[in-house]
Amino acid sequence: MLTDYLQACERGLAPLFAPQPLSAVMTLSRERLVDRPHGDLPRWLAALEALPAGPAECALDQDTLTIGGAGEQDEETVKQALQGLIPWRKGPFAFFGVPVETEWRSDWKWQRVAPHLSPLAGRRILDVGCGSGYHCWRMAAAGASAVVGIDPTILFLVQYLAVRRFAPELPVWFLPLRMEELPAEGGQFDTVFSMGVLYHRRSPLDHLLELKGALCAGGELVLETLVVEGDERTVLMPEDRYAVMRNVFFLPSVAMLTRWLERCGFVDVRCVDESNTTVQEQRSTDWMRFQSLPDFLDPDDHRLTREGYPAPRRAVLVARKP
Repeated sequence: MLTDYLQACERGLAPLFAPQPLSAVMTLSRERLVDRPHGDLPRWLAALEALPAGPAECALDQDTLTIGGAGEQDEETVKQALQGLIPWRKGPFAFFGVPVETEWRSDWKWQRVAPHLSPLAGRRILDVGCGSGYHCWRMAAAGASAVVGIDPTILFLVQYLAVRRFAPELPVWFLPLRMEELPAEGGQFDTVFSMGVLYHRRSPLDHLLELKGALCAGGELVLETLVVEGDERTVLMPEDRYAVMRNVFFLPSVAMLTRWLERCGFVDVRCVDESNTTVQEQRSTDWMRFQSLPDFLDPDDHRLTREGYPAPRRAVLVARKP
């Protein structure tokens, strides 16, 4: 199954990456999916194969990505198969009438971002840290000519394949890679999204430069990340954990983040949204049963994390590569 997917992926991506060869990208992908797979991969693939055969009618241009119709398949069979892919973090989805209530209301993020984008129709798009691929499908539904999602988490790739099973003709591809593993300075993409990634990078400026390298001249960057309130000199580096997460390094103010982008050569930088993350947007559910945002905040004051830092606040910035 995965060998067939990788072959289809290579055929689909070859025109996008030409004249740069795809050999290194595909070699890494095969190593992680076929040669040295994650120990849980056989179980996840069994869950995937337990889903009904595709294709099916899909509605991917709405807040809940809807695959098939209620009553078309046995809902208990579908539910058991999808539960084999728990935890579901990015969504929501509905498969043949079975709602998958994910940890994140990713549709809320899309509602904040989408009004400020250049039209996606006909654009070549890269989504860095794409999770389950929820936003990739929204981009495809908006008319993108090609969408490439990258994320090193193999479970997320299998969740993407659960949707692809029913919409195989859409030009959406998922590679189990990190940003630094793509060809450097490729310039293949008209729009690059990096949402929820920058604060996990030890070197945020290097990440911004990698994003810039993936854009064609005039291309658009959509950057969403954790921020703190303050002026152009303000940046928070947690002493150890932030909201229980170990891998959080730099939380700049919007003014500081704007300066970073400009120093990296971006132009027309603008902040289009800044808002606090609520416990309604990120929470535990039956489909993600581990701790979530309510457990990461000060129980007596939700304006603070458990460590005493400002509670999660996110900003969306849009910028252009000249």
